[in-house]
Amino acid sequence: MNYRYIGRFAPSPTGPLHAGSLVAAMASYLDARAHDGTWLVRIEDIDEARTIDGADEAILLALSAFGMRWDGDVVWQSRRKGLYQAAFDRLQEHVYPCGCTRREIADSRIGIASDGAAIYPGTCRSGLLPGRTPRAYRLRMPDPSDPAGWIRFQDRWLGEQIQHLSGAVGDFVLKRADGFWAYQLAVVVDDADQGITHVVRGADLLESTARQIYLQRLLQLPTPVYLHVPVVTNAQGEKLSKQTGATALDIAHPLTELKQAAGFLNLQIMQPLSVAHFWEQAIAAWRLRFSLE
Repeated sequence: MNYRYIGRFAPSPTGPLHAGSLVAAMASYLDARAHDGTWLVRIEDIDEARTIDGADEAILLALSAFGMRWDGDVVWQSRRKGLYQAAFDRLQEHVYPCGCTRREIADSRIGIASDGAAIYPGTCRSGLLPGRTPRAYRLRMPDPSDPAGWIRFQDRWLGEQIQHLSGAVGDFVLKRADGFWAYQLAVVVDDADQGITHVVRGADLLESTARQIYLQRLLQLPTPVYLHVPVVTNAQGEKLSKQTGATALDIAHPLTELKQAAGFLNLQIMQPLSVAHFWEQAIAAWRLRFSLE
């Protein structure tokens, strides 16, 4: 192959892996292995308020039990804050302080983004109101008429995607009111620092991609190739998560869990005799569907 592939799986340690997170892990692992690439694991614990003690180690143990071997060292976002600060400093001409409370934003929002977040109306764009102090720091989006505000990219699963930043998401947060770095900034910095060339993740993060591409352009960083797989839902049609009743994977019976995840991804697997045999079949099946050549 005449290209270099570096992929990653980046779970948040807010609980153990469940069926939905196994699907995302499997897809990213298969894509890397099917293309003779590198597969990295990054623990996205930048939101320390939601991090559960020991969840990171439980995730790594589960990945090992399911036969997913990562390359290189695992990295933790909570140990990389200096990188985020450096990127934030480079963005200063595009950043402004925001003194609005969550209630004020909800009351004055100009719409709801497709990911459920309130679209910020730009209250503090021209400066903080008298008597206000900065709570968060936001990235200024291009004006609605500016072509730079239209982000287009080709998703390997979903096809062409187009988003108008100012209309769809508005000025978004880079540093939160609680002092933590926002996901959008951290993931862009981490992907570039780790040399990620291909991002395979759940479709629940599809709406974040345009924001990340815009940040990549401002920071003059490369844009990876994206593939967003469908998300697993519960009986009510909600994304499977800890909040919607997802249960931990049974690492004592890895083949059962692996076959269910493969079935969700529509991979044809013939009665595997072992975990290693499962991956042989799954990698071959993925290579047929998602060749990069």
